[in-house]
Amino acid sequence: MTLIELLIVLVIVGILAGVAWPSFREAVHKSRRADAMSALTEIMQAQERWRANNPAYSGSLTAPDPDWRAVSRDGHYAISLAAATASTYTATASVVSTSPQASDTRCQVMRVCINGGNIKYISGATTCDATTAQPDPCWLR
Repeated sequence: MTLIELLIVLVIVGILAGVAWPSFREAVHKSRRADAMSALTEIMQAQERWRANNPAYSGSLTAPDPDWRAVSRDGHYAISLAAATASTYTATASVVSTSPQASDTRCQVMRVCINGGNIKYISGATTCDATTAQPDPCWLR
């Protein structure tokens, strides 16, 4: 095998790696988003259990429930609650800055908005009041 053949092989491998790397990173980011989805689902279930015994949803993550946590199980997202009333609340998962998921620029914030029994899955700067015809791309599986 000559040096030129070796260089040709290295160039081909480099081109293939350059094409595959962005797809690989997107697949890893997408799989880590499942951490946020799981944490928000746990909060939704805990909120429904709480609401079954109380006149309103809880506005904090300090209630005595094992599913209520301030950070997702894998540690990629910080969890928070806002706007809790008798029929509404918003659960938010924000990327932790020290997590490798911080390089996922598209889906830094994922939200679940509950309003009168209706569930809305949104991400980024989109507010719970915004109406969108298309499903949120961060929540697609």
